[in-house]
Amino acid sequence: MSMIAVFFGRLFIAVIFLVSGISKLIHVSDTHAMIAAAGLPGALAVPTGLFELLAALCLIFGVATRLWSILLAVFVLLTILFFHREFTDPVQAMAAMKNLAIAGGLLCLFGYGHTRWSYDALRQRRRDEHAKYEAERRASEAELRAARAEGRAEMAGESAVIVEKRPFWRR
Repeated sequence: MSMIAVFFGRLFIAVIFLVSGISKLIHVSDTHAMIAAAGLPGALAVPTGLFELLAALCLIFGVATRLWSILLAVFVLLTILFFHREFTDPVQAMAAMKNLAIAGGLLCLFGYGHTRWSYDALRQRRRDEHAKYEAERRASEAELRAARAEGRAEMAGESAVIVEKRPFWRR
């Protein structure tokens, strides 16, 4: 049941960044002005929108979930510092608390990064299966080498016995 909750939590958090990224890319001039008003280069509008969009898609499909969740958590915490630092303003304080909660959810997602129904989990299962196959193959090869060595030892023992049974003048 908890894996279902993690799955839906991952989707819900991803939707926030999916909508935000699409909005930033559709309204580039507004995003440019908002970023410039915070004292940052306005040229960050498109890269920011693309970052949010790419991160959201990776979270949705579960690709590098832990990496994207930690990057987004840092991103969200930086938005508090640059855009919501007026804590005396109730609207800014509420936005900062919302972003803090999102960062907390992203850090929880970082902790549960390889969940079911994700590419990361599928890749991990394939790695585990491959490791098991390789271990079985190595064990089989070791058994085969041991059997060959045992056979060679038996043959060497029989030839030593045969040599000793010959008369001394034929040696």
